[in-house]
Amino acid sequence: MTRLKTSHIFTKIALKPLNTNLFNIVLLSIFLTMGSCELYSQDISKKTTALPVKKQKDSSGLTAKNSQNPNIAIIKSETDTIKKDSIQPKAFLDGTVQYKSENYAKIEQKKKRITLYDKAELYYQDIELKAGIIVMNYEKNEVYAGRIKDSTGAYTQFPNFKQGENVIEPDSIRFNFKTKKALIWNSRTDQNEFKVKASITKKENDSVYFLKGARFTTSKDVDNPEYYFQTNKVKFIPGKKVVTGITNMVIANVPTPIALPFAFFPMSKETSVSGILLPSYNDSNNRGFSLQNGGYYFALSDNYDLTLLGDYYTNGSYALRGESSYAKRYSYRGNINVRFENLINSERGYPDYSKQNIYNIQWSHSKDSKGSPNSSFSASVNMGSSKYYKQSINQANVGSNLNNTLSSSISYSKTFLGNIGSRLSLTATHSQNTQTSEINMTLPDLQYSVDRIYPFVGKDGVKKGFFKNINLLYNLSGKNSFVTTDSLFFKPAMFNDAKIGMQHSIPLSTNFKLFKYFSGSASANYEEVWYLKTIQRGYNADQSKVVDQTINGFDAYRTYNFSSSLGTTIYGTFNFGENKKIKSIRHVMRPSLSYGYTPSFEKYYDTYAIDASGTMTDEYTRFEGGIFGAPGNTNSNRIGFDLSNTFEAKVTDKDSTKVEAKKIMLLNNLNLSTNYDLNADGVTSLAWEPVRVSGGTQLFDDKMNINFGTTLDPYAIDNSGKRINVFNINNGGSLFRMTSANMTLNYSITSKKDDKKNKNEQGQRNGGRDDDLFGKSTIDHTRAKSQFDEDEDDGEDKITEFFRSVLPWDMTFAYSLTYGNNNRESKITGNSIMISANADLTPKWKAGVSTGYDFVQNGVTYTQLRFERDLLSWRMDFNWQPFGQQANWSFFIGIKSGVLSDIKYDKRSTSNR
Repeated sequence: MTRLKTSHIFTKIALKPLNTNLFNIVLLSIFLTMGSCELYSQDISKKTTALPVKKQKDSSGLTAKNSQNPNIAIIKSETDTIKKDSIQPKAFLDGTVQYKSENYAKIEQKKKRITLYDKAELYYQDIELKAGIIVMNYEKNEVYAGRIKDSTGAYTQFPNFKQGENVIEPDSIRFNFKTKKALIWNSRTDQNEFKVKASITKKENDSVYFLKGARFTTSKDVDNPEYYFQTNKVKFIPGKKVVTGITNMVIANVPTPIALPFAFFPMSKETSVSGILLPSYNDSNNRGFSLQNGGYYFALSDNYDLTLLGDYYTNGSYALRGESSYAKRYSYRGNINVRFENLINSERGYPDYSKQNIYNIQWSHSKDSKGSPNSSFSASVNMGSSKYYKQSINQANVGSNLNNTLSSSISYSKTFLGNIGSRLSLTATHSQNTQTSEINMTLPDLQYSVDRIYPFVGKDGVKKGFFKNINLLYNLSGKNSFVTTDSLFFKPAMFNDAKIGMQHSIPLSTNFKLFKYFSGSASANYEEVWYLKTIQRGYNADQSKVVDQTINGFDAYRTYNFSSSLGTTIYGTFNFGENKKIKSIRHVMRPSLSYGYTPSFEKYYDTYAIDASGTMTDEYTRFEGGIFGAPGNTNSNRIGFDLSNTFEAKVTDKDSTKVEAKKIMLLNNLNLSTNYDLNADGVTSLAWEPVRVSGGTQLFDDKMNINFGTTLDPYAIDNSGKRINVFNINNGGSLFRMTSANMTLNYSITSKKDDKKNKNEQGQRNGGRDDDLFGKSTIDHTRAKSQFDEDEDDGEDKITEFFRSVLPWDMTFAYSLTYGNNNRESKITGNSIMISANADLTPKWKAGVSTGYDFVQNGVTYTQLRFERDLLSWRMDFNWQPFGQQANWSFFIGIKSGVLSDIKYDKRSTSNR
C-alpha cells in the first residue's frame, strides 16, 4: 500500500478497456517505481513554484509526469509487451474518473479501493460528488461518501451528490456506477419551490426514487421548518411529481388533524402548472352562504395562460371571471381580465328583492419596439358597467369604488419611410362617467400626416431666414363618434346617433429672428371638413315647436385662419453677496405676444322661423353638432398675452468641502395668460378675458409637489351674476375679481434608501391612483402576495443597537383646496386631506392606514386599516374598512408558495353595498 500525501492533489484515472491482471501490474509497477517515497504537490491556489518531478519510464511503459501541469498526477496505460489473452473482459467503468482531496488520497491495491479524505471530490460522467470522505471500490463498481468530524467533534463537509440537474445533500450515500442504484441517508434536495428531506432514499434509476420517512416543505430551512408534510412511503420522480401514502401536515413540529390517505405534489420544471384553485367560504345576510374564487388555472404554454374563477351564493347570485396573461419575447406582452356578476339581493317575494347584471373588461397590451420599429400597437382598456366597482360582490379593494371615470384606448400606428415620410394611426377611445353613466366613444379615430416639407430650401439644406423656413404639412383626421349610456351601449340606438366626419388641414408656417433678441412665427391654416349627416332646422306646426331633421348625404365646408406670435427671453439676477447664505436669485421671464384672425363664414348659415307666424327668425348652420364643429358666422380678431416665469436660487452648500454653490428651484413655473378681443362691442362680448394665473414648485428634495391656480376677472358683475362692461375697480372693487382658486399638495416620503414607492398597478388599471392613498388593489385570487410591496424580504433582524431599531416606513400625503367666487358667494367649495402610511412595526409585522378628512362636509373620508404578519413560509393579513357604505373586513392566512397557494383560510365580510 502506498499513501500519496498531498496538500491539494488532483488525480485522474483514465480507465479504458483492459485486462484486470494488466491493471494490477500497472499499479504495482508505479508503486515499485515510486518506492516508499512521498510525492508532494503545489497548492494551485498559491503562487509558489512546484517541486520538479523527474521523468521516469518503467518496464511497463508508464510515464509519471503531466506535461501540462506537474501538480496533477496522471495514471494511464500503454501497449503491453505481454501477449494478451484471446478472451478480453469488459471494462468495469465506462468513462474517465477524476478525483481530488485536500488532505490525502490513499490507494489500496489488495482491496481495490481508493480513499479520498478532507474536501474530497469525484467526477464521473454526469455525476459530481463532493464530501468529507469518499471511498471508491473499483472492483465492486461502488462509491461511498460521508461526513467527517472537525477539531470540535462536530460533523462537517456533508456530501453533495449531483446528477444532471438533480442535487441531493445527504448525511451519507452509497452509489453503484454500473446499476446507477444508490442508498442515501438523510437526503436533502430542492425541487422548484419544494424542499424534500428523507431518512432513507433508494435510487432505483436515473428517474425514480423511493423515500422512507420523508418530509416536504416550502420553508427555507428543511432541517428546522416551521411546517412540513410528513409521510413514510414516497415515490419521487425528479422534475415531475411526488406520489405519497398517508400524509399528515405538521406545524411547529406539532402534528395537525389535517391528513390525507394519499397525496400528489406536482414538481414540473415549468414555471407554472395547471391545477385547481380552491374556493374560500363566506356568508352574507343579503345573499346567504357562498364559495368565492374557486376555479382552475390552465398553464396552456410558455407564452400564455388562463385562469377561470367563479363565486356562488345560496340565494342564486353568482360571478364568473376569466384572467389571462400572455407574452412573447421581443414582440409583445399583455393581460386580459373579464368579469361578470349576476347580483340578487334578498329573496324573491321580499320588498327589498332586486336583480341586476354587471360586468367589467380590462385589457392591457404593449408591443416591443425592437420587434418592429416602424409600427406599434398598444391597448389600455377598462370598461363595463358604471356601477361595477360600487356593487361588485368580489372586488379585492373597495377603494376602486371612488373612481369617477373609466377610460380606454387602443391604438395602432405605422411610419412609412421615403423621401417624404408619413405616419398613419388608428385609435379607438372610450370615456365613461361612473356617476352619470354617460359614455363617449370614438371608433375609430383615423390620423394621417405627411412629414414637413420645406419648398424653398436649397441643396445645401440650410433653413435660415423667413423664406427658407417656410414649410407646409398635410394632416387628415377621420372620426366615428358615439355618445350613449350604459343601457344603450352597443345597441342599435347607439349606432343610429353616430357622428361621422373627416377633416383635412394644410398648415403653412415659418419662423424667424427679429432684432436679434426676438423669435417670431407666422402661420396660415386651411381646413376642409366632410360630413355624411347634416341637419335642417324649421318650425313644425304639428308639434308647435322648432325641430331638427337629419339629412343623410355628403356635405362639406371650408375655412381658413391666420396667426402669428413674437416672444423673447429676459434674464435677471439679484446678487446678495458671496458671504451670504443666499448668494443670488435668478429670474427668467419668457413673455410672448400672439395674434389670431379668423374671418366670418356667413355663407354656411341659413335662417329659420321660430314661431308659427314666421315673422321671427334666427340663424343656424346645417353643420351644427358635427364632430369637428361648425364654421363661425363672426370673425375672430384676438390678441393674446402670455408670461412664464421661473425663479432659482444659489445658496451655500451645507457640505463645506464643496466649492460651488448649490442651486435650488424656488418656482418651477409661474404663468399668466389673457386675451383681448379687437371686435368686442361691449354688449354681446367684452374685450378682456379673465386672467389665468398658475404655478408650481417642488420642495424637500423634490418629494413635495405644490400646484396652484386662480382666475382673475377685470370686469364686475350685476345682481344676476352676469359680467358687465364695467371694470371691477370702477365698481368699488379691486383691480381684479377672483372668481376661483385652487391648490393641490402631494408629498411622498420614505425611510428606505432606494426611495421605492408602493406602486398600485392594479388600482391604476381600475382607473384610480398609482399609489395606495385609497388602499392598494389586488387581484382576487392572489391574496398570498404582500399588500405592501412586491419584494419579499427574509425578515432579518434589523435591530442595530439595544432598544434601537431601523423600522422602514413610507407616507403619502395629499391636500386639496378649492375656492369659488363666481357669483360673489366667496366660499370654500372643497377642502380635504388624505394620508396613507405604511410601517414595519417589527421585522415580521407590517401595518398601514389610508384615511382622510373633508373639512367642508365635516366627515372622515375613505378609511382602510391593514395589517400583515410574515410567518416565513406563510403570510397572514387583515384589512378593515371600519365605516361608510363600503364598511367590511377580510382575514387571510396561507402559504406563500404558489404551488401550495390553495392551503389557506380566507374569510371576508360583505359591505353594505
